[in-house]
Amino acid sequence: MTRRVLVKFSGEALSAGSGFGIDTGVLKFIAQELKELRDEGVEVGVVVGGGNFIRGVSAAADGLIKRSSGDYMGMLATVINAVALQEALEALGHSARVLSAIKMEQVCEPYIVRRACRHLEKGRLAIFAAGTGNPFFTTDTAATLRAIEVGASLLIKATKVDGVYARDPKKFKDAKKLAALSYDEAMGDDIKVMDDTAIALAKDNSLPIAVCNMMDKGSLLRVAKGDYAYCSIIK
Repeated sequence: MTRRVLVKFSGEALSAGSGFGIDTGVLKFIAQELKELRDEGVEVGVVVGGGNFIRGVSAAADGLIKRSSGDYMGMLATVINAVALQEALEALGHSARVLSAIKMEQVCEPYIVRRACRHLEKGRLAIFAAGTGNPFFTTDTAATLRAIEVGASLLIKATKVDGVYARDPKKFKDAKKLAALSYDEAMGDDIKVMDDTAIALAKDNSLPIAVCNMMDKGSLLRVAKGDYAYCSIIK
């Protein structure tokens, strides 16, 4: 069993296909999956995206909004999702804390590495919000950075599919699943599982990445237990 993991999932996942907002049914399901990990003794950190509200790249697409401002808007969106996840976890009886890279004391705690580690040691689920606190970096990169900072031994990239495919399995029925691939292979032009900065950072720190289907009940726990049959592993 992996002692400490970091789970990354997209904000779009919370919208349940509508593309916007938060579906409380999906929110509850994700909270239950995370709680199951903690109930099994795994220390859990989480990074959630903000694409169900706004994405920096999209906001700045026509040039009216600067890219840096668009990215800060996206960071604020991740805080909304993080607070929602905290509420869902506490409604299930599990203690959670939101730690933001952008200070907003009335809403959540500031991100401090030692404080985050202490929350994890006390059995609380730590939700890392506002990305890295800097524009031009994705939440994938933030997830990798936070995983390394808190000493997680595995980064779980929770997606809509059960692993990494050579091409889009939704468009090509014969798409081949890659059970395992190297960091360099994951940075190939045909593989779009995470941005290259995130993967390069993971490579430099020998942090393995497991890609699994977040909506497959029990998948997070199986991966944490070392069962990679239903995921792809990058290392």
